Amino acid sequence: MILFDELDNLARTSREMQENAEHTVHVCVAASCVSSGSTEVLQAIKDGLRERNLHKSVLLKGVGCMGPCAGGPVVTLPDQKVMYHNVSPDDAGEIIDALGGEPVARLNVSIDSPFFTRQRKIVLENSGKIDPEKLADYVAADGYHGLAKVLSEMIANEVIEEITRSGLRGRGGAGYPTGLKWSTVAKASGTKKYIVCNADEGDPGAFMDRSVLESDPHRVLEGMAIAALAVGADEGYLYVRAEYPLAIERLEKAIKQAERAGILGKRMLGSDYDFHLEIRYGAGAFVCGEETALLASLEGGRGVPRPRPPYPAESGLWNKPTLINNVETFANIPAIIRNGAEWFAAIGTEDSRGTKVFALAGQVVNTGLIEVPMGTTLRQIIEEVGGGVPNNRSLKAVQTGGPSGGCIPVEHLDSPVDYASLAKLGSIMGSGGMIVIDDSADMVDIARYFMEFSKSESCGKCVPCRVGTIHLYNLLEKLLHGRGVAEDIDRIEELCDLLQTMSLCGLGQSAPNPVVSTLKYFREEYERLIVDRPGGELLLAELSDNPEKTDGPAAGMDEEAVR
Repeated sequence: MILFDELDNLARTSREMQENAEHTVHVCVAASCVSSGSTEVLQAIKDGLRERNLHKSVLLKGVGCMGPCAGGPVVTLPDQKVMYHNVSPDDAGEIIDALGGEPVARLNVSIDSPFFTRQRKIVLENSGKIDPEKLADYVAADGYHGLAKVLSEMIANEVIEEITRSGLRGRGGAGYPTGLKWSTVAKASGTKKYIVCNADEGDPGAFMDRSVLESDPHRVLEGMAIAALAVGADEGYLYVRAEYPLAIERLEKAIKQAERAGILGKRMLGSDYDFHLEIRYGAGAFVCGEETALLASLEGGRGVPRPRPPYPAESGLWNKPTLINNVETFANIPAIIRNGAEWFAAIGTEDSRGTKVFALAGQVVNTGLIEVPMGTTLRQIIEEVGGGVPNNRSLKAVQTGGPSGGCIPVEHLDSPVDYASLAKLGSIMGSGGMIVIDDSADMVDIARYFMEFSKSESCGKCVPCRVGTIHLYNLLEKLLHGRGVAEDIDRIEELCDLLQTMSLCGLGQSAPNPVVSTLKYFREEYERLIVDRPGGELLLAELSDNPEKTDGPAAGMDEEAVR
């Protein structure tokens, strides 16, 4: 069986190049920086090194996401602990000439800022350090050593017990205990089982899974292979939305590299176990983030959810037991196996172990990809890691959990970010989107925006979601266009309750969350839309005097007149 020594042989070239280089230059080639021109920057530095005859003494490589996406293209000099942002191809010569000396001041970014020091990276530990297209780089960073450990030292039950003791919960949104899900699949009857990676990331403002796949694809493959050994599966699928061409390209390369090296495929690492992986493209339907809709799409059908039970762990893909985890969940597995359950469980809070990757976006100075320990407060994330709100504006709210999440007001900024705390505030962790909202925002309009997304993405299978999201959207539009009546707020609340209790799947059940949370914390903004129109004060007074009244126009007023 090929074990640690053979894996190290794969990494020898990478280590020797690193050790023999006088200087190292890393250029981010993840999607955000590529869109800003980092490919041209990489080529310009490469040409500049060759012109100066330094190409043999300076190690230049493209790497994954480094985090500060708003400052792309980003270049780092790891041996000098220097980071440059907003780099253009014209800066290449100046960067090369400054190697080993004083950094280029106008491009330099302090890596001692809270954006970097407040983070703790597990999922992103290799991002920005390794070339995502080179297997040797990943192995040199202890890649596939967790898989080798499982094959040589552990049995399936021990792997599941390790994941269970770590306290890892699913990072796709619901936070279901990972070890418990693995155990259910392992105990399910039948010899044919599947592993599925849910990479159908569709939340507005979210780019966590995409960045992991672009920056460290082998990490996800290793996590899936370990899961396959634990539950007894020999076949797996990565369901990736087609809008992620760079992630797909790098995943395809990673799978081919791992198969050629004997790590994946038949007789993994020389063992008696087989595990084959394939990629399937999603067409961008948000509902396919729901596991039963995802499976329907994988099978070639229309991506719509089905009632549960049975759950996929018992009857999933082609009616076989199926383990479904998202990208970040699988990316945590190799580190847990290498370092042990106790190491991971010591990070975070009692309810929420480990770290969480967030896509920090919106009205914040440092937008980008971050990873912080569970339990870090919203204030620490926004003001310290994020650098606060720009343009002399004040923070009004932070939206977590994407379209399924809620808007948390500034008075709760010191709340820890964990599953239980966010739920108490009327929001969710979700897959990791975090949008900062400043005091210029209209919270009713924010709710309308997310409801417009949800109604467009509803699959239409169940009436509460298909019809309810449209009516909610229309009522919010009515308010924003100055045609609202006081009873509309009651109608909105009734519709939210109906969707939450009657919808078939998580999309409809959670679609009202942005509306519910903004009504809870910013109700005056809804009421103001009625007060500010002629007769609005009378309408609110009528509703206040008779809180039981929920239908029909205000007393003494014609229905057409108030509409």
